[in-house]
Amino acid sequence: MRQTWRWFGPKDQCSVDDMRQAGVEGVVSALHHIPTGAVWSPEEIARHQQLIGRMRDGSPSGLAWEVVESLPVSENIKKQQGEWRADIENWKTSMRHLHAAGIRVICYNFMPVLDWTRTDLAWRLPTGGTCMRFDLEDFAAFDLHILARPNATEDFPESVVADATARFKAMTDDRKSQLLKNIVFGLPGAAESFTLEDVRSHIAEYDRLPAAQLRQHLVDFLAEVSPLAQELGMRLCCHPDDPPFALLGLPRIMSTEQDYTAIMHAVDLPANGITLCSGSLGARPDNDLPGMMDRLGDRVHFLHLRNVMRESRDIMGSFHEAEHLGGGTDMVALIAAVLREERRRQAAGRSDVSIPFRPDHGQDILDDLSRSAQPGYPSIGRLKGLAELRGIMTALDHPVEGLA
Repeated sequence: MRQTWRWFGPKDQCSVDDMRQAGVEGVVSALHHIPTGAVWSPEEIARHQQLIGRMRDGSPSGLAWEVVESLPVSENIKKQQGEWRADIENWKTSMRHLHAAGIRVICYNFMPVLDWTRTDLAWRLPTGGTCMRFDLEDFAAFDLHILARPNATEDFPESVVADATARFKAMTDDRKSQLLKNIVFGLPGAAESFTLEDVRSHIAEYDRLPAAQLRQHLVDFLAEVSPLAQELGMRLCCHPDDPPFALLGLPRIMSTEQDYTAIMHAVDLPANGITLCSGSLGARPDNDLPGMMDRLGDRVHFLHLRNVMRESRDIMGSFHEAEHLGGGTDMVALIAAVLREERRRQAAGRSDVSIPFRPDHGQDILDDLSRSAQPGYPSIGRLKGLAELRGIMTALDHPVEGLA
C-alpha cells in the first residue's frame, strides 16, 4: 500500500514540507485553477510537479505527483449537451499530457451538479475537536426552504419534512447563509462553484434525465476514454457518490457495489477502475467495504481510507466524519482485504502491486483548530489517521502475527 497525501496547491495550509515530514511516499493533487473542460497543458502540469518537488528552502522534497484527483468531468459530458464531445476530446488530451509527465492514475467522479456535500464543515465533537457533518434535517431545510425545489417534499419522509420546517423557522440568518455556502458554493476539490440560480438551472435540466440515462452517459464517456488509458498504461478510477444516496432529486449512479459492477462490466477493460472510498461508501449501512475490496479488488486503482459515524440505520441519514478507526467501517478488515489483493497482484506479476491510498479527511484537533486549513483536510488530524492506518498495515503484514 503506497502512502499518499492530498495537496491543493500553493494556497494549501499543509505545505510540501509538512507532507515530507509526515513521511508520505507520493502526492495526490490537481490543477484546480484550470476551468472544467479545458485542456491541462504540459506547461501547467510541469509547473505543478516542480512545486511538489521542492521544499521551502529549495532543496528536493523527494516527492512526486503520482495521482490526479480530480480531472473533472464537465456537466456537458454528464448531460450529453452542448460541447460535450469536445470536452471529451479535451479530457483525452489532458490524459495524454499527464501520461507524458509520468503520471499514471486519474481519479474522477460522475456526480451531477454538486460534488461531495456537507451541511457542517466544523461540527464540534465532545472532545473539543471539530469535523464535517451531513445533517439530514438541515439539508432538507435547505432543499425545501432555501433552494425551494419543486416537489422536494416527496423525497423525504414526513417526519423529516416536519423537523426540517421547524428547524428552518428557528434558524438565524447567519445559519441560513452558512448552510447555503456549505452546500452550494463548493467544497475542497469540487470541480465548480455554483450560484443558487446555477443549481436551480442544472437541477431543472437533470429533471429530464433518469438515472439509467445518466449511467449510459457514464458508459459512453468511459467507452471513449478507457481504451486510450489502456493503450497508455494508465488507470482511471471513479470516485463514489458522496453521500451515496439521491440528493436534490438528482440521479446518483455510483453509490453501491452493484453500481460499480455494472460499470466495470459495461466497459470491461483493466484501465476502467475504482476509487474505493471507505467514507463515502461507508455512509450507507448496506455497503460491505471489506467484501467489496475482496470482490472488486482487481479493479481498485486508488483508495480513500476514512471513516464515518452513521447516526441512523436508514439509507438516507445523518452522519459525521469519525476518527479513522472509530466509525462504522471495520478498517482492520478492509486493510486486510487490500493486502490480500496486493498479494494476488504480486503472484499474477502485475506492475500495479502497491495500491496508492491516502488518509482521507480528518478531524480538526490541536493546532488544526487555529490553522484555517481546507475543510476536512487538517494536517494533524490526517497525520493521526495516517499513523493509525500505518499501524494496522504494519501489524497485518508482520511475519510473526500477520498475513505474511
